[in-house]
Amino acid sequence: MQIKNYIRDIQGFPKEGILFKDITPLLNDPIATKECLNILVESLQGQKIDKVVGAESRGFFFGILLAQELNAGFIPVRKPKKLPYDTISASYELEYGSDSLEMHTDAIKKGDRVLIHDDVLATGGTAKAVCELVEKLGGVIVQCNFLMELSFLNGREKIKGNPIFAAITY
Repeated sequence: MQIKNYIRDIQGFPKEGILFKDITPLLNDPIATKECLNILVESLQGQKIDKVVGAESRGFFFGILLAQELNAGFIPVRKPKKLPYDTISASYELEYGSDSLEMHTDAIKKGDRVLIHDDVLATGGTAKAVCELVEKLGGVIVQCNFLMELSFLNGREKIKGNPIFAAITY
C-alpha cells in the first residue's frame, strides 16, 4: 500500500504560495490508517516509550493511536491558553508565521522516555519547540516521528541530534 496515495495536495492553503498536504483522505480509510500506524510503530524497533507527545492539532490523530499501541501515556501540546492547568511554553517560527506551544508542567517526569509525533516536518519550528518543552521537563527524546517530511525545507536541521523518522518524504 502506498501511503502517499492518501495524501491530497491543496494549493494556496492556509495562504497563497503554500502547498498544503491534507491527511484527511488517509484518516478516512481505516486500512490505510492502520498501515501508516504500523509503519510509525515499526520505526521504533522495540524502544520503550513512556509518553507520546502530540503537537496540535494534526499530531493528535496518530499521536493518540501511537500511545495506545505502545501502552504509553499521551500528552497534547497545544496553542496558548488551551490547556487548563499550569503550563510551560516555547515559541517557534513556521513557514507562514510564528506562534507558541504549551504543555502541562506535570506531563513529563524526569527520565520519561518520550516519542514526539506530528503530522509533518516542514521547517522544523514546531518540532524544535516541542523538543524544548520535553527537555525542559526532563524527558528523554527517543524519536521525533512524523507522517511526512518536506525535506526541501530542511526541518531536520532544527532538531538534529534527535532520532528522526518520517513515513513519507517529499
